[in-house]
Amino acid sequence: MAGSWQAKAQAGGMLLALLGWVSSCVTTVVPLWKSLSLDLNELEVWTMGLWQVCIAHEEGAVECQAHGSFLALPPELRVSRLLMCLSNGLGLLGALLAAAGLEGWRSCQDRPGLKQRLLLAGAAAFGVAALATLAPVSWVAYNTVLDFWDDTVPDIVPRWEFGEATFLGWFAGAFLAAGGLLLACSARSARAATPPVPARRQPPTPRGVAGGHHPHPKNADLVI
Repeated sequence: MAGSWQAKAQAGGMLLALLGWVSSCVTTVVPLWKSLSLDLNELEVWTMGLWQVCIAHEEGAVECQAHGSFLALPPELRVSRLLMCLSNGLGLLGALLAAAGLEGWRSCQDRPGLKQRLLLAGAAAFGVAALATLAPVSWVAYNTVLDFWDDTVPDIVPRWEFGEATFLGWFAGAFLAAGGLLLACSARSARAATPPVPARRQPPTPRGVAGGHHPHPKNADLVI
């Protein structure tokens, strides 16, 4: 029963972590971190991402232009690029490590301790990837809120709002964290359920035989 629960927990944690990793990769690529609707021209919707800015027309045409310079970007977008790339790399590393540590995987079957360490390492990588996803998404969302309610900007100036990638990034971070936590719990429970192997005890060896002496006492001669 314990093994069945551990296998289901590992399968569920791996599925959640992979879903979060794919969502994090999509969040990194799509130019939907911010959205802007112009009051003077309602037929165009501007969207911004980490790599480019796009204009969606009412006819369905989309025009995108890459950011001119990395150094010209706002600090939150520069840091977000680095953290999201780090998150994607850690998610891939965590998937490889955790897959090798699953019970259904045939690798390292004769070394259960190594499989548990691989599973814990994969869970830790997923946890760090979750933080690397949640931090930049939350930072960009916080700055968007500050800019939207900035009283120094005139009301006629259009304001940036949340894009779809912001919510997708939050879901991705939550899935990565939940998957890593579930994998870690299943690995710890598997270690606790493994009974310790008793040490073999050698049978006692007669001292006389081991030392090469005769088992009889030294003074074996009888005095008559």
